Amino acid sequence: MYWVNESVFYHIYPLGFCGAPRINDGEKKYRLDKVTDFIPHLKEMNVNAVYFGPLFMSTTHGYDTNDYYTIDNRLGDNDSFAKICEKLHENGIRVVLDGVFNHVGRGFGPFKDVLEKRQGSPYCSWFQRIDFGGNSPYNDGFWYEGWEGNYDLVKLNLRNPDVKKHIFDAVAMWIEKFKIDGLRLDVAYCIDKDFLKELKHFVKSIDPNFWLMGEIIHGDYNSIANPEILDSCTNYECYKGIYSSHNDHNYFEIAHSLNRQFGNGGIYRNIYTYNFVDNHDVNRIGSTVKETENIKNCFSTAYFMPGVPSVYYGSEWGIKGEKNNVDYDYPLRPCIDVSDIVDNELYRHVCKLGAVRRTFKALQYGSFENVVIRNDQLIFKRKFEDETVYIALNLTGNDFDIGFNTDGGSKLYDVMNDYKTFDVNNGYANINIPAHGTRVLVLTDGNRPQELISSGLTETKTVSQPTSPEPVKETPKQEEPKLPERGTPGIYRHFKGGEYEFICIAKHSETMEDLVIYRELEGERHIWARPASMFYQMVEKDRKMVPRFEHIG
Repeated sequence: MYWVNESVFYHIYPLGFCGAPRINDGEKKYRLDKVTDFIPHLKEMNVNAVYFGPLFMSTTHGYDTNDYYTIDNRLGDNDSFAKICEKLHENGIRVVLDGVFNHVGRGFGPFKDVLEKRQGSPYCSWFQRIDFGGNSPYNDGFWYEGWEGNYDLVKLNLRNPDVKKHIFDAVAMWIEKFKIDGLRLDVAYCIDKDFLKELKHFVKSIDPNFWLMGEIIHGDYNSIANPEILDSCTNYECYKGIYSSHNDHNYFEIAHSLNRQFGNGGIYRNIYTYNFVDNHDVNRIGSTVKETENIKNCFSTAYFMPGVPSVYYGSEWGIKGEKNNVDYDYPLRPCIDVSDIVDNELYRHVCKLGAVRRTFKALQYGSFENVVIRNDQLIFKRKFEDETVYIALNLTGNDFDIGFNTDGGSKLYDVMNDYKTFDVNNGYANINIPAHGTRVLVLTDGNRPQELISSGLTETKTVSQPTSPEPVKETPKQEEPKLPERGTPGIYRHFKGGEYEFICIAKHSETMEDLVIYRELEGERHIWARPASMFYQMVEKDRKMVPRFEHIG
């Protein structure tokens, strides 16, 4: 699914986004038309796919579908939505809709027929476990299965051929009339798998590039995301790991999940997961992360880990929202207009993330490997063919110096930060990560990487890159002395005096950081361990840069 690999999603919950009445009042209003006003905003963010939450006719929140063939009158009508899809497609933005096939609302026509005709209705077999010897909480005079005990959501019998035909015909209409590019399957974790298999075969017969993504919260993602069933699924494990690791200053948590899922031997290496930091069902990232400065790194993680990133509308500038016992999920789903967009630091960061991700194939298709893991710093690698990119994150309030092994090369260019350059010496690099910062370091043999794709970033002043950039004035590099080749055995002199014997390079069992093990040659002959990033480092002495440890023999 190449178009998905190269995408950045924007997630809209239409009824909330448009400020529609919570209860359908029957009045038709073209509220969703304002989506076209957001197209410049989406393009500035480098968004090229929109996932619309439920927008078909319903009574309340949209997941209680009454008609699979009709746009909710609170949002517009079929013709108006077709024009929205056409406009999005004209601007290179694909469209994915919410497919709520597990259950319907009590206003669904066939269920209303059962309410009226009871055993005489031809639709009794359309629903799960109807029992005319029981009763429902609505006092219908019969019992039926509601989704997870919610009797306003009537569970469909997806093994009934007529039910499948009804749904498949609707899907075909959406593809043919609206030219939609994919579906997100609501509560896919509890949908009959044979139904999902048939659905996949059906949509691929119409459009081989059609994308099916399923909601799964717990359990094995392979159970629904595999060649026979769905193309992708939601990544709730990493959603939790992202905000939790930043709140607890514990990058080990998200690093473990990423390695478990996508590292060498990872259990989900063949799944291109749908990644997010929040959505319509969970508290906003702006309300979840304790130190707001670290929200940027949460987005960085979601954008640069394997899988496709998604931004929930409004979170790109940090709006807040938490569930409560009065309004339930509604605080997560506010109405916003173009005039509400805030051009703040977080927004500019998210814009740049989109430009970087869509520029480099390693971030779209690459393998994953943790390189350095510390409580407050994380470096991981994405590699695809001859392109290697390192992601370096720091969640402390101070700049942090750190070193790591590279795959050769001679330069690292930080494409997130004005192409700042770091030298690679003998396959080893020392870098500085800004406070609460992200570096995206492209490894080269000295040539500057390609420019970021056009995205309107100049207008948001996130990148200023003239065609012929003025050369950056730098302090002339000191040719001698040079850093010793990493791992060279022998005797070293500390820049403050004192001589030491190099023993070996060891690897920290928890952080995977390289440590130099060395012994004093005088005094009590202690054995020391020092991070290689510090051992092989230039320091200032008498206004000159010298190696911290100089190899003398």
